[in-house]
Amino acid sequence: MYTLVLYDISCDKRRTAIAEACKDYGLQRIQWSAFSGRLNRNRREELKHRLADTLGDEAGNIRLYIICQKDVRLMQEIDVSD
Repeated sequence: MYTLVLYDISCDKRRTAIAEACKDYGLQRIQWSAFSGRLNRNRREELKHRLADTLGDEAGNIRLYIICQKDVRLMQEIDVSD
């Protein structure tokens, strides 16, 4: 399944650690605080626990969305590059 991770964390150190965890699990950055990619259920649960441990008791919000392949194919993107 496809996983989308979105986060809003004010602490630079924690935010960087969250991004590194997402990269470690093979997710690709799609925006500053958004990563996506394929993860099976076990890997997604591992990542969820790692993200929760990394955030600890700091203020912040992390969301993991599971998206089926059919919906991924329907994704549309508008990208204007310099």
